[in-house]
Amino acid sequence: MITFPKPDVEQFLRTFSIADFAVSPDEKHLVFSTNLSGKYNLWGMDLPNSFPYPLTSIDQSCQGLIYDKKSRFIIAGFDQDGNENTQFYGVPLNGGTMKKIVNHENTRNFMPKLSNDSKKLYYTTSRGNPSFLNSYCLDLESGQERLVLEGKDAATYLFGFSPDEETLLYYKHFANTYTLLYAKKGNEDILLTPPTEKQHTVNDGVFVSDSMIYLLTDYDSDFTYLASYNLETNEFSKVKELENESFTAITYNKENQLLYLTSQKGVEDQLYEINLQNENWRNIPVPCSVINKLEVAASGTLYLFGMSATKPHNIYKNTGDEWVSLTKYTVPGVDSNELVEPDIITYPSFDGREIESLFFRAKKENDNGEVIFWPHGGPQAAERKSFRSSFQFFLNNGYSIFAPNFRGSTGYGLEFTKMVEGDWGNGPRLDNVAGLDWLIDQGHAQKGNILLMGGSFGGYMALLLHGRHADYFKAVVDIFGPSNLFSFINSVPEDWKPIMDQWVGNPEKDKEKLIEYSPITYLESMIKPMLVIQGANDPRVVKEESDQIVQALKDKGRDVDYLLLEDEGHGFSKKENEIAVYQKILSFLKRFTAVTEKV
Repeated sequence: MITFPKPDVEQFLRTFSIADFAVSPDEKHLVFSTNLSGKYNLWGMDLPNSFPYPLTSIDQSCQGLIYDKKSRFIIAGFDQDGNENTQFYGVPLNGGTMKKIVNHENTRNFMPKLSNDSKKLYYTTSRGNPSFLNSYCLDLESGQERLVLEGKDAATYLFGFSPDEETLLYYKHFANTYTLLYAKKGNEDILLTPPTEKQHTVNDGVFVSDSMIYLLTDYDSDFTYLASYNLETNEFSKVKELENESFTAITYNKENQLLYLTSQKGVEDQLYEINLQNENWRNIPVPCSVINKLEVAASGTLYLFGMSATKPHNIYKNTGDEWVSLTKYTVPGVDSNELVEPDIITYPSFDGREIESLFFRAKKENDNGEVIFWPHGGPQAAERKSFRSSFQFFLNNGYSIFAPNFRGSTGYGLEFTKMVEGDWGNGPRLDNVAGLDWLIDQGHAQKGNILLMGGSFGGYMALLLHGRHADYFKAVVDIFGPSNLFSFINSVPEDWKPIMDQWVGNPEKDKEKLIEYSPITYLESMIKPMLVIQGANDPRVVKEESDQIVQALKDKGRDVDYLLLEDEGHGFSKKENEIAVYQKILSFLKRFTAVTEKV
């Protein structure tokens, strides 16, 4: 009998990912953006077969992916090494030479939409209006384009249009917790939620006829519900609301007059179907914990892209009550029972508010007694039952991971999400400190012996916790986290800047608060060894944010290592970079694990 060694730890990082997918209208073809070759490209499948083949070889991730309405070609957006300056291209169904469709240097382009005859492309762009954005209609045959929507007051995105293409649907993004949806018919702009001074959001909407729109909003509510708006009567109506659960996306199947809604409740998602003819409502079981995207074909077939804590990204098809996996992504060579499901726990914070958290506990045979404290990014996002190959990598190496959904996280109502606004460095920080205390009080960790790691806002929080609460930790990893809120506010993309006063603060009016909340204020107390990781092309948290904290700490003679990735942005799109990053982090953490074990 042949016996095999345990899986090599790198196998956990060899897990492939999917970033987006689309299905052709005739359901004969499926395209998805994946790093199956080690770098992101488009791959295709000829349905019902599920053997993939490459369509592009440009090694860039995709943002925006749609088929033309007659299943003849694909429109796809690509940036360059993570700079998020997305341009749109036409891609043949079987791959090959792409055609430039929208290509303007140093512009950000968003949300491509094809007209019903696929002769016109609608899209939103930073070109000519970088702060508030404009939307254009491009004639694909003549190359002529016209301005259809000029952004004012807030970043303005074209969302869709009515079946007769006479009415546009667009939303204004005043803040992450303040978005309004409008219908534009001729020169008339119609607000689709009742006028109010109380901030609320509309996060999706769809026409079911030329005059009826269904939308998802938390107007006059803490959680997002399904509502409708009749353009003929100007009537807004609440249709369906669930307790402590927010709808996140809506899809319409006009052939069967069915609405499909995904929802978020804490760390998991649900899928629902509502029949508009008889108002019947049902929950549809799904094969994953987190739904990234749902497509509904004219036939009624559902295509879903999702994942779970122990199941990587996969695309599923449902033609009845059974889901069939069209992709077979797993952790290579690793049995599912070697992966770790998180426990869902809650703990009281400094003001008595309950904070929900995911606690991944290393299996007994691997456990080295170490705990990584992981504040998530966003901050208006959440740590969910999503698959992170890096988490399973660290768990297999013996490190448990504690990931709290501190105030500001999504999935717990609008009021909770708003709590981080203008308060980056206080309430969320104290929620995290309460989580650290819970770990210590429950006997899972010892004060001064905890490892701290986070990315983006989580990197910011790692820096801030290091600066203000260094006595909890023995080593810190910052992955592209803002270090100075003044320079961060000044360096974000132009279309982010209008929301910064509410989201983070105003550099003049809130000067003292921003000084207090900036990690760089606390250099003197950043005394623990640090590893800082940064993508050179990151447009969200620019390279200078990491440069300045690293240099300042080096000037003080601190133990700080810096890994700069020249061909990455806000994340790791290339498998070799991802592996190098997490191997570097593991090597860094093992320095301190070894010291503990010797003691």
